[in-house]
Amino acid sequence: MDTVTQGDAAEDTPLAREIADLTRRRSALAAEQLPLPAATRIFTVANQKGGVGKTTTTVNLAAALARGGSRVLVIDLDPQGNASTALGVDHRADTPSVYDVIIDDEPMTEIVQKSPEFEGLYCLPATIHLAGAEIELVSMVAREQRLRTSLQRFLDETPELFHYVFIDCPPSLGLLTINAFVAASEVLIPIQCEYYALEGLSQLLNNISLIERHLNPTLTVSTILLTMFDSRTNLANQVAQDVRDHFPDQVLPTPIPRSVRISEAPSYGQTVISYDTNSAGSLSYREAAAEIARRGAPN
Repeated sequence: MDTVTQGDAAEDTPLAREIADLTRRRSALAAEQLPLPAATRIFTVANQKGGVGKTTTTVNLAAALARGGSRVLVIDLDPQGNASTALGVDHRADTPSVYDVIIDDEPMTEIVQKSPEFEGLYCLPATIHLAGAEIELVSMVAREQRLRTSLQRFLDETPELFHYVFIDCPPSLGLLTINAFVAASEVLIPIQCEYYALEGLSQLLNNISLIERHLNPTLTVSTILLTMFDSRTNLANQVAQDVRDHFPDQVLPTPIPRSVRISEAPSYGQTVISYDTNSAGSLSYREAAAEIARRGAPN
């Protein structure tokens, strides 16, 4: 009798519960067929606060959707080029890049690269030249529209439908980010589950509202993703609840946990989806991607 009791207790340890939960989530994801949108959904992933997981979110959601059968394009609009690195595409200084598209009107068809991560995953890379683009854009005609014009031409000329486009923004609200807002129909905001999470968010929302009124009437904040979540701390749980209270319709149900595997993956030129597909971080991004696919574009 004692042996049975000890066995039951062993199965009720935190580690055993975690393993059982991961197994259940893996099975649920394996059984699900993600719906494909009938028209291209274009997301700008934005938050002027640095270090909230913008690039990590961009590449992992894109990879998760591509793994599920979607054709996905990632536009790396950050001069650091971290999204390009994580997707395993070349972005050395002499590589044709998004800079050539925005500044020199080069067609995207000649510059987009296929990511080795998954079939159907593509990237428009960024190089260090993009750092000077903000200054060069100031004097240009239709400076806020340049990315949208190029992207629309690319999507019109590409025979096979791209189901999703994700634009990774720099951590600022300059002309590059404005170009991203004008090119997109949806905004995805990653919010870190820490004390200063909501600081600056009102400024971001005000700017999005201005873009919507004056430059892009179809723009809407459709998705908010909680990142770097540590369920063991009261602070993280409180921040998560505050965000859900403020944005009940936009917040995805699955938060992204703090994870060593998520942090390690880019150093191998990979997303966590391919680096360790069954890890807690990968499962969370795959669940978030599935929720985005199920919700569909906002009306």
